Amino acid sequence: MRSRLADMLYRNANEMPEKMAIWCDGKTATYKEMAELVSRYSNLLIANGVAYGDHIAIPMNNSIESVALFFSAADMGVCLVPLNPTLPLNAIRMAMDSGDMKHLIARKSFLSESSRNGGIDVPGVIICLDGEFEGTIPFSDIAKMSSERPEIKENINGNESLILTMTSGSTGNPKPIDISQNNKYERAMAHIRVYSITKEDRILAATPLYHSLAERLVILPLILGATSILLPRFTPALWLNCVKEQQVTFTIAVSAQLAQILELLELPDAPQIDSFRAIVSSSALLEENVKLALIEKLSCEFHEMYGTSETSTVTTICFQKASHKQKSVGTPFDEAKVRIFRDDDTDANIGEVGEIACKSSLTCKGYYKLDTMMEAATHEGYFRTGDLGYLDGDGYLYFAGRKKEIIITGAVNVYPHDIDVVVVSIPEVEECAAFAYPDDRLGEVVALAVVPKEDADLKLRTLKTYCARHLADFQQPHKIFIVDKLPKNTMGKLQRMNILPYIQEMGLDN
Repeated sequence: MRSRLADMLYRNANEMPEKMAIWCDGKTATYKEMAELVSRYSNLLIANGVAYGDHIAIPMNNSIESVALFFSAADMGVCLVPLNPTLPLNAIRMAMDSGDMKHLIARKSFLSESSRNGGIDVPGVIICLDGEFEGTIPFSDIAKMSSERPEIKENINGNESLILTMTSGSTGNPKPIDISQNNKYERAMAHIRVYSITKEDRILAATPLYHSLAERLVILPLILGATSILLPRFTPALWLNCVKEQQVTFTIAVSAQLAQILELLELPDAPQIDSFRAIVSSSALLEENVKLALIEKLSCEFHEMYGTSETSTVTTICFQKASHKQKSVGTPFDEAKVRIFRDDDTDANIGEVGEIACKSSLTCKGYYKLDTMMEAATHEGYFRTGDLGYLDGDGYLYFAGRKKEIIITGAVNVYPHDIDVVVVSIPEVEECAAFAYPDDRLGEVVALAVVPKEDADLKLRTLKTYCARHLADFQQPHKIFIVDKLPKNTMGKLQRMNILPYIQEMGLDN
């Protein structure tokens, strides 16, 4: 048997060889060229001793070659471990150790930096992507390789690990999410069905390829026979220009990106965007006023989804079709079921906030070599997400925040998200985040970090008065900090647990 993912790419190359398969940073590849690149990549890996079941680390950039590697790995039964190339070297070493990585594919700058700082232990082959580096195989050797699809002696059954997605647990140790070939395929096909994606779509990926969202958005079009549009890096201006020039019809975007994009769309000289059929917002809940403005500006179906890296997408909603549920993240995919658990593992009532749990055929294989951790996160077959939410009487899910971010003050649970949505409605506020602040008497109290809009004259008195009028007594912030920015990860997602250390580092906590 051969890899189903690779088979579908090669089938598309046979059926429509001259159709554009992918665009990235001004470069393109037809399906025929993409299949040949995948074959050459596979042959390069085989020639240098990479074998079925091996794990390859790659500090990954967004490029056509990176996308080809996903399909080469699938065809060979190899597992890729995409890494954020900006991680500190010690974090890279920890990730490589936890993921049993045998080989490394990296850029010369990465190899040079690691060499200057003690190097990285790589028992197998190292491939240098851009030039030559001592002790490595230059990627340019790919030109010498056959463009014929190599024969693989092992049978690929689809249960092989294709991707280890690295996340961190509460200790900071890497927690590799193990995603099989079948899992990647089934996730892609579920999204194709739910969002009515066809071969005619031009699908934009605008997040880093070391994140599961971008992986899905480049694998999906290439197995379907659509066109993949891959942004090399994100800025709102690059995104808008790319959408305009490439006539993008579908994307799943991070909510933080969409908020920035809206700011540009509201400028007088903003480009007219009329190619979208549908947009899906993901990663974090998008503010209602932003959703409504984007729907007006982009004139397309606007969806929001909820999910995790472990379970893939769990719920979805189209706001034009469910306008009365604007604050919801939707109803479950056919593949998924949702329950809300109390702390004692009993089911919460309708409208009662508890931990969101999901049972889905799209759930990953588990955490690599951490079976007990996955078992501990599962109850009655449902994965406990660590997120809080509730279900209404119609089965719609509502997100209330991260469980570990709850502020418990005087034995009362306060949900930071409820405070955020109130304070951000102040005209002078760009963004804000409530968080827990330690207190000797109550254990912790509500604190608030606020980023003012540019040139806004935002005063503490304004914030305190507004909070007094619009928040309940137990939600009132005891401390308010005006800051230049909020700590976020590379996907633009708020890191609420890092706000207090950031404020202390800036010397604002005096």
